[in-house]
Order: sequence, then structure tokens, then C-alpha cells
Amino acid sequence: MKTWKTMVANIKKRFHFVTRRLAVSSLPLALLCSASPAISQEKSQPTADGGAPALRVDLRRVEGALAGMVADGRAAGASVLVWKDGREVYFGTAGFADREARRPMTRDTIVQIYSMTKPVTGVALMQLWEQGKFSLDDPLSRYLPEFESIQVYAGKDAGGSPIYRAPSRPIIIRDVMRHTAGFAYGAGDTPAHEAYVKADPLALDIDLTEMGRRLAKVPLLFDPGTQWRYSIAVDVQALLVEKLSGQPFADYVRLHVLEPLGMRDTAWRQPGERLPRLAALYRKTDGKLVRDPDASTRRLNFQNNRLTAGGFGLASTLDDYMRFARMLLGSGELDGTRILKASTVRLMSVDHLDPHITERQFLPGKGSVGFGLDFAVRHLQPQKPEENRGAVGEFFWDGAASTLFWVDPANHLATVFFVQTMPFDGTLHRDIRAAIYGASYLGPRGD
Repeated sequence: MKTWKTMVANIKKRFHFVTRRLAVSSLPLALLCSASPAISQEKSQPTADGGAPALRVDLRRVEGALAGMVADGRAAGASVLVWKDGREVYFGTAGFADREARRPMTRDTIVQIYSMTKPVTGVALMQLWEQGKFSLDDPLSRYLPEFESIQVYAGKDAGGSPIYRAPSRPIIIRDVMRHTAGFAYGAGDTPAHEAYVKADPLALDIDLTEMGRRLAKVPLLFDPGTQWRYSIAVDVQALLVEKLSGQPFADYVRLHVLEPLGMRDTAWRQPGERLPRLAALYRKTDGKLVRDPDASTRRLNFQNNRLTAGGFGLASTLDDYMRFARMLLGSGELDGTRILKASTVRLMSVDHLDPHITERQFLPGKGSVGFGLDFAVRHLQPQKPEENRGAVGEFFWDGAASTLFWVDPANHLATVFFVQTMPFDGTLHRDIRAAIYGASYLGPRGD
């Protein structure tokens, strides 16, 4: 009997070895196809709690999605890194970091992540919260007194002149972290927007202190806590980090977030020797991708700007930003280094928007989500076929050049997706999510 069992075991072992060899040897040909069957044919198994089936990432489908983005002209180059169940399950690229020079997207390509800087700033500020430096419901003016006398735009009088008044309540720090403070973020159709443009609080030749002085003179668009509107608020968070820590913002982030995580290529000011790794930026113009001037592309990271913004400006690599995402997936810890408490990550990644806040600008376009502290957070399954796929409990954010990352605790998954396409193209996010989850994925039920 013992001999017979040994023979069966050897047959099984040889069978698995041969089938593995066949799968691997056929892979290069499969990757040439934009639509192909899954590499893994395992059936999804129910989760331990009887909920949604376990997610199986179809590697060929992801490969095809990347290739399709380049082939149809939505991106000059694209790359994605997927981490699941404690290991890397996919890395892939398509197209070019520099189309004109025929320089491909690579693992160490440096891209401008724009608003994916915001979660890094939020993590830095919440470290100081853990130290008892402030409370989320403290008035902003307690730490930044220049905001004590800020006004709210309240429409126009009968003669067409703008009306300004005191806000119904002070801005609190929670408002600054969930985009409910009332700040503007560029041009618009009110006198408050005009005042913002005139103040130019994000000029690259000023520091964060001057940014705060200029912004405090710009009227709010609405009473704090009444609407969700994407804003300059995260740059105010950066100023808070400076005031509360006594360190320049960039130094604090480098010493307390980037270096502890081993994010060696992530910075606001990149050294000149990294310039050959910087991706070109492409802008959709008349249906075609047109390369931005190199001087414009480089000015955020390869010149000595005074402003170190909290809401934009970091340039990074896939591997670097994945270390940040993995820290969040690990409840604040990565490779034995703790950046935040697990309870703090949970606090940041739940919905902080009260149900009465129904005016939410573009946020509903990102799915069935609310907003936490510097992250969008999914609280319902996808409600429509065209909605971005994702799992209840995930939290994420993106960048102006169409970059994206998300953390999905339900599936033990984190993803970082890089392109350099402007203006922001949400179809790229729809497609990469559909490739990773499947077009009909619903995931856990949620509320």
C-alpha cells in the first residue's frame, strides 16, 4: 500500500510539473493577444464568512487592458503593479514613458503623481494627531489664526454686489481633511473664485506660510460642513504639519514617512541624475495625445520652487508608491516599521461625510463612495454596470495625469496604476479596475 501511494504521489507531482511548464511556455505568445483566457482557471471559492467569492486576478486580462489603452490612443504608456495576499501578483507595462524617444515604461520610470500626494500629506498630519498635537474637531484658527476672520460668499444683493458674511461655524480640522471646509481650488463662476485666482495661493515662488496668508483672505464658497468640494484644503494640511511639528513640511514627510518606508525615489525636488527616468506628459488635444513642453513637465520636480505643496508635487515610481499602499494595507505597518496605528488607518478609511451633505461635486462619478480623511472610501457595491468595479471597504485616490491607487482590505489587495495623460481620463480607471476585478464584480455587500 505504501508503494502504491508513493506511485500516485509521484504521478500527481509529475502532472503538475508538466502542466506548469506548458502554462509558462505559452505565456509569451498569450501576452501578444489583447483578449485571452485567464492564466488561472481555478474556480472562485466562497469566503470564510460566506460572502463574495475570493477574487482571482486574471493576468492576461490586465495585460490586454494596458495594451488597449495605448493602442486606442488614451495613453502613451501605462504600467500597473498589483499586490495581493502578501505578494506581488502582477507587474506589467505597455507603451512608452517617452514616445518620441521610444523609451518604454519601466518599473523605475518616475511619474508625476499630482493629487496622489494628498494621502501622503494626510498620513503625515495624522501622525501628529496620534501624538496629541490636535483634535479633529479643533477650530483651524486655533493653530492658524489667520483663518479666524475668514468670510463666506453668500450670493449677490439686488444691485449685483457680492454679499460676504461670517461662516455659520468655524472651519474645523476634520473639514480640512474631508474637503468640507468651503475652500476654492481654481477658477469658477463666483466672486469668491475670482478672489482665489487673484490671490494665487499656490504660486510656486511662495512658501506655505505665504500660501496660508493669501488663502485666508479668499472667501469660502459655502459654510463649513455643508458641502463636499475638492479644494486647496490639503495644502492647508501641509501648513498645519509645519506649524505642529516645527519642521519644514518636506523635511517632516521625508523623515517620518518616505525614508521609514524606503521610498527612495519619491520627492518634491528630484536630483538631476533622475531626469532621464522622468516620463513625458501627454495632453489629449483634438482627439490625439500631444506631448507637453519638456520645460513645463519638469518645473514641478526639477527646479528650485519655494512651494512644497501638500496637495500635489510629488514624483514617484510604482515600487515606491506601492510601499506606501502596502503600509496602508498592513494597517499602518510595513516590514516591521509602523507609520500609523491600525486604528488611525481605520479612522482615515471610513466615510466621514454626514448624510445631509448631498452636494458632492464630482465624487459620485468615482463610484458608490463617500470620503474619509484624504481618501475616497467605497461603502456600497457598484450600483450600475458602467460604474467602476471595486470592493466595499476599499479606499483610494488618484492624480491629475490619470494615475490611481487603491487599497482593498476585503481582497488583501493594493494596486498602483501609472499613466501620464491629461486632462484626467476616468475611462482608464474604469478599464484597469474591470481588468483586475472583472467587469461584473460586485464584492462584499456593504451597508
